[in-house]
Amino acid sequence: MITSKKNKTLRAGAIITAAMLLIIIIGAFWTPYDPNAMDGSAKLQSPSLAHLLGTDNFGRDIFSRVVEGAGATFAIAAATVAIGLVVGMIIGGLTGYYGGWLDEVLMRICDAIAAFPSILLALVLIALFGSGRYKIILALGILFIPSFARIVRSEVVKQKSMDYVRSAKLMGVGDMRILFVHIMPNIVPVLLSTVAIGFNNAVLAEASMSYLGVGVQPPDASLGRMLSEAQTYLMSAPWYALSVGLAIVLLVLGFGLLSDGLGGRYDA
Repeated sequence: MITSKKNKTLRAGAIITAAMLLIIIIGAFWTPYDPNAMDGSAKLQSPSLAHLLGTDNFGRDIFSRVVEGAGATFAIAAATVAIGLVVGMIIGGLTGYYGGWLDEVLMRICDAIAAFPSILLALVLIALFGSGRYKIILALGILFIPSFARIVRSEVVKQKSMDYVRSAKLMGVGDMRILFVHIMPNIVPVLLSTVAIGFNNAVLAEASMSYLGVGVQPPDASLGRMLSEAQTYLMSAPWYALSVGLAIVLLVLGFGLLSDGLGGRYDA
């Protein structure tokens, strides 16, 4: 049953997320300035009508870079969650449906991955694969697999004992069709809140990795890397860090509220 509080939380999360996505989509086609265009005569200018969020230490328009950086962070988060979701659904579905040795082997591997601190394991994977946009997507995607696999497995175990699954087996429907055509659609509502919190965690993880310098590489904009650059100018140009920090907070807050609202939406 959906409570009034959950409704408000879901609505607030949807509004914040939609607003950020709208800015990101518009920014993919148009920004006031070229995000990478440098202007030596306009370094560290405070916010004005010409530069809504001011300029950075290279004279680049912060608003344009924040929009591009938010887009890059969101794209990486989306790809990361997609990898974790797709692979996690396959692993969780097969282990939950068949059980036995397959369950023991695959879930123990997932447990081993989940046992390591995520950032530490991501750094190890980055050291193996190298830094860069696509490498960080792969590294973070691997880290997100166990959480999705566990949830899918749990739901498949519940669903496979339901009457509709038994009826499908009696009719001679194949296991793969039962699993992916009959069972999987029924667990989508449960996965929605997990996907939302996955975006939340992926945004923070990408920002952290880029902040450490192993994510998106210059001159491309990324919220984490921009925050790292801005910390040098906290006293002389506080608007730089505040602008980037606010973008990260809004992305995380939006998905966090969505996750909280969706989590309560399907409570019995």
